[in-house]
Amino acid sequence: MLDVLGLEPDDERVYRALLGRPNSTAILLSGLAVLSQAHVDKALSRLVEWGLATRSADERFTAAPPAMALGALISQRRDGLRMAEHALVTFAEEHRAAMTGSSISDLIEVVTGVDAIRHRFLQVQQAARTQVRSFITAPFVALPPDENTAEPLAIGRGVHFRAVLDRAVLAEPGIVDDAIDSLGKGVHLRVADELPMKLVLADADLGLVPLAVTAAGEPGAVLLHRSGLLDALDALFETVWRTARPLELSGTGGETDPTVEVATEGPTDLDRRILALLLAGLTDLTAAAQLGLSPRTLHRRLRHLMDLAGVRTRMQLGAHAVRNGWAEVS
Repeated sequence: MLDVLGLEPDDERVYRALLGRPNSTAILLSGLAVLSQAHVDKALSRLVEWGLATRSADERFTAAPPAMALGALISQRRDGLRMAEHALVTFAEEHRAAMTGSSISDLIEVVTGVDAIRHRFLQVQQAARTQVRSFITAPFVALPPDENTAEPLAIGRGVHFRAVLDRAVLAEPGIVDDAIDSLGKGVHLRVADELPMKLVLADADLGLVPLAVTAAGEPGAVLLHRSGLLDALDALFETVWRTARPLELSGTGGETDPTVEVATEGPTDLDRRILALLLAGLTDLTAAAQLGLSPRTLHRRLRHLMDLAGVRTRMQLGAHAVRNGWAEVS
């Protein structure tokens, strides 16, 4: 759990054993953590060095309060990530400047074969810093949605996912369960009656466009770097996104299949209750508990309402709701 902060598994086991047991000896901790004396000694040295534990003159150890010690490590890691992000922006600008005036072959890479397309598809998502946008159409040639291992990892680091599904995709086996899972992870989904192509965009820097099958029978795709063509695809996605309809999926449990419903143009009764509670001053967690919702579901509904209202902040949504009577519960 704490490996993201640089701690080894043994460090975490010893630290957990030490919590609530001040003035413990290494021998006692060895038994509690089920580790050899040598491993415990090394872990304790690291914990003391990192400020997670203190050592007394008689070789007894006490854990530092987690909120203080781990909080400091988390803050340091955040500072390091911010510095890395600044460096990434600098490198990206240097790359963009270097690519200006480059030949067409430097801006467009032709990818051939299922394995190569799958590899590039995952790489594009891994490269995203802020958002991934996609058009999803059938059939799935290189990688079905439920095998997209890069999506949960990108979501975990804060990348925002938006996808437009071709309506015909909803008839694909297993797609509804996969969409429910994606919605639960915070992915925003909309449905269009017909999409012009498959498409994946990472920020405004990379785009992958699958093409028709080649003469040799292999699928092909093009990987686009920042260029006028990529800007056009960026604009195309946003245009289709604005006209597509939000997708609402609800799992019924039991033996019946999940239901699929394209959202209405206005807020639902549940949306009105959410808005009424939030405008009354309740926190997200309290409002969710009052309505029997998970916080994630409440946040997803708010994102949907912000899209409907065409606003970007909670404050703008509140003003829009008051002006248009959205918070009036019938």
